[in-house]
Amino acid sequence: MAGIFPHRAGWLLFAVVSLTAVGSDLLSKSWIFARLGMPGTAAPIELVPRILRLQTNLNEGALFGMGQGLGIVFAGISVLAIAGILGMLARAATRTDRGLVVALGLITGGILGNLYDRLGLPRLVWHAPADRVGRPVYAVRDWIHFELPGIIDWPIFNLADSWLVIGAAVMLLATLRSGPDSRSRAGVVDAMSGTAG
Repeated sequence: MAGIFPHRAGWLLFAVVSLTAVGSDLLSKSWIFARLGMPGTAAPIELVPRILRLQTNLNEGALFGMGQGLGIVFAGISVLAIAGILGMLARAATRTDRGLVVALGLITGGILGNLYDRLGLPRLVWHAPADRVGRPVYAVRDWIHFELPGIIDWPIFNLADSWLVIGAAVMLLATLRSGPDSRSRAGVVDAMSGTAG
């Protein structure tokens, strides 16, 4: 995936990857929430019995549910991370590395997908508990639940989280490939942990 190509094409590649990532995330969330409704209102869809199922969940925190109730903080971190990514892409040298541009596009798409939810743009309202019924939801919509009984019960996640992890892994590989000259990339990878839902 990595390689040198004209830096002018970097912006186009970044836009295509970002829009594809955020689009797939938002469409999948809309579909599953339309199908199953709010968490706990319908039975999960079992894809692989006891291992992989689709079920709706709302996460007001960050990665693995940490920092519950700090959605506005994570929204701010998301905006800063996107600004950092755009700053990196402003350098022609960054835009000539196809692998890095794809990684940044995946990360940006993941950030935007979860930021959309944190800002309450899906216009969901709480159905429970009683003291929150009817209030706007400012939480990330999650829907993929993976479990290996007796071994691991992975926190419910979404495609945005997947794009963030894949993008960060590709970026880490690009950083290792490039050597000490790319410390600023590693800083962006570290900031990603606060943007996942």
